[in-house]
Amino acid sequence: MAQQAVERVGPEKHNFARTGRMALYGGAVFGPAATTWFAFLARRINFPKSPNLTIAARVATDQTVFASTNLFCFLSSMALMEGTDPKEKLKSSYWTALEKNWMLWPAVQAINFKFVPLEHRVLVVNVISLGE
Repeated sequence: MAQQAVERVGPEKHNFARTGRMALYGGAVFGPAATTWFAFLARRINFPKSPNLTIAARVATDQTVFASTNLFCFLSSMALMEGTDPKEKLKSSYWTALEKNWMLWPAVQAINFKFVPLEHRVLVVNVISLGE
């Protein structure tokens, strides 16, 4: 969807291998990992007397632990599926991608954790990711 809606490559230039790689990673890795992660945050990071502190702590934990780890896994697995060197992919892309991640996702996750029920949080992340 991102190739057509965001990048506007047109159907004739659609990269089906890329679509397959993204679907495989999203379905087999990110979806289950994010679902488990969001449930962990909801169970373990709670400050009952300060809901805003709870949200801030969840966002900070999400962005320092999960985002950095997921980005490492994503870039490495994409490189492997593309037949390129994961070390080179990480070296050339990791820090730039993580900095860009931090420009968008803390705000998205703060809204997600404050207003979206746990069972819909991965969906929110997936929808926002389409336009990223």
